[in-house]
Amino acid sequence: MSIRSREKSKLGSCSAIGFMAIFLCAASMLSAQQVPTTVSELWEDIDPRVELLDIHLVRKWDEDDIEIRYITYAVGTFKGKVSRVAAFIALPKGRTGLPALVHIHGGGQRASLNEVRYYAHRGYVCLSVNWGGREMELAKPGEENTDWGAVDPTQNNVRGYFNLEPGDLYLDSVESPRNNNWYLLTIACRRGLTVLEQMDEVDAERLGVYGHSMGGNLTVYVAGTDKRVKVAAPSVGGQGYRMDPLELVPQQRRHTAAGDLALFQNTISFQAYAPHISIPIHWLSGTNDFHQIMDDTFRTAALIPHDEIRFSFSPHLNHRFTPEFAITRPLWIDQHLKGTYGLSESPNTDLILVMNETPSFLVQPKNAGIISRVEVMYSIDPDPQARFWRTANIKVLEAKKTSFLATLPLLSTDQHLFVFANVYYRLAKAESLMRGQKVQEYAISSVMHTARSKELKRAGVLADDEKSNLIDNFSKGFQDWYTLNEANPHHWQYWTRKLNDPKWMGEDGEKLTIDVRVEKANRIVFAMNENFFRSYRGPSRLTYAVVELIAGEWQTVSLKPKDFKTVDGEESLEHWRHVDEFGVRAFVDDGQGGFIGSQKWQGKQPELRHLRWER
Repeated sequence: MSIRSREKSKLGSCSAIGFMAIFLCAASMLSAQQVPTTVSELWEDIDPRVELLDIHLVRKWDEDDIEIRYITYAVGTFKGKVSRVAAFIALPKGRTGLPALVHIHGGGQRASLNEVRYYAHRGYVCLSVNWGGREMELAKPGEENTDWGAVDPTQNNVRGYFNLEPGDLYLDSVESPRNNNWYLLTIACRRGLTVLEQMDEVDAERLGVYGHSMGGNLTVYVAGTDKRVKVAAPSVGGQGYRMDPLELVPQQRRHTAAGDLALFQNTISFQAYAPHISIPIHWLSGTNDFHQIMDDTFRTAALIPHDEIRFSFSPHLNHRFTPEFAITRPLWIDQHLKGTYGLSESPNTDLILVMNETPSFLVQPKNAGIISRVEVMYSIDPDPQARFWRTANIKVLEAKKTSFLATLPLLSTDQHLFVFANVYYRLAKAESLMRGQKVQEYAISSVMHTARSKELKRAGVLADDEKSNLIDNFSKGFQDWYTLNEANPHHWQYWTRKLNDPKWMGEDGEKLTIDVRVEKANRIVFAMNENFFRSYRGPSRLTYAVVELIAGEWQTVSLKPKDFKTVDGEESLEHWRHVDEFGVRAFVDDGQGGFIGSQKWQGKQPELRHLRWER
């Protein structure tokens, strides 16, 4: 009898099916001679379909035209105890033959009702795995939840994500990749695919996987090990080379493995999984993400033997993205599981280095007829987490908007050059994001080009840029900034990394000056973030300057470094040289239950004008 016929788990029954040891290889401990040394060896004996899922239906309910199920299912028997995980499943009512998705939550998060609801309304069966074990949303007292038994791959055991060594919470008594948390979590997510595959409502030939942060990591692990997956969409996670030194920032600390580094790299590192991914994959991130290093994402993608690869990098952001970028994920999934939408291909790009000329960047997008706009971002900062991305000036070379040329002025050829393009496309109809926000366009990023200093000098390009005391006149809004909670009347924040670019960096003896106008009297907070992601340069520290503003008039505010103090008032900013971020916000918590600034901002958000340096 096939496994599909002998276990047609209806999820409407609470019967407990007798559970046998799931994967013989996974359940029994290995000797040193049996330890897998490659990705293929690690996964060759793992079949997530083999044994019964023993699905328990905890509860189910209807919400309009979708049904939601709260279940637990067996992952396997490890060290003599059964491991089970909880999950939410949402599906459109009364429909069959549907595509299906496994959603994988991020670190510190939990299975998401919002995620499964969103995709159920888009016509999917969606399962969200509660691998981290936090209490499920809407859980009632005593309801079953994730129980890993004798092992612990959750964030209660952080060391396990970099571990190969034996221990009480790990599988093998010898150094082994099966002692790594990602191994067990990947099995749990692949078992989630089996849950979906065996549902009557699901078309088992149309399965996808996506996740955010640590869920993005797991998305890549699943995509590289399970041939049932037809599309993958990781966000802010899942790129390789995490333990390799950053070649251009060797002083930046990277992760280290507990155990043999070569064994870890060959069995657990993401670059070892990339050659095994033979499906369409789309990476979604911010340009300055702490977890998904932009440069290493492109290196990892270059190892994937598949043509259908896309990137969407939202400028200036860390671990989040704007709507034009966020919408690319559901559109990408629709494209490959429904065939209802086709994202444009990545644009063709070329970095042009010519003797005695300013460097330039040629962008030739696909689908020119639906282009909304093109932006070219470039930087001279080798640190991918902290770099400021300048917005280049662009001219259109052809009336049909098929070629765009950006100039990239440099202060010096002693610096490296990094550049990529974002192409924004108009949607035929507005699409909705998870919280109902309507989106009219989507953005696809090009690959990133890097020209090192020696290459720039060898090409003989001009370094004809000049240092500027005018940092921003806001004529283009917050083009070089990122905004948080922009629509919130009290919690809005505006941030820029522009002050760490040598073109706009402050010098000793200069004051930071800005003109501000507010509708009503308020206390405004200016913030400086030092050594953000640059621990090699000194400790990270936030300092603040609070200024009283009167209503209705333009006021000029000039600030010296010592005007910026820590929230306790005990330390001051010493100089501008290590400032990585400058922010404007309404208030900040003082760490003692109070706040500094205007916790209840009055009137409209402030108008800003002429951010500059003055002596």
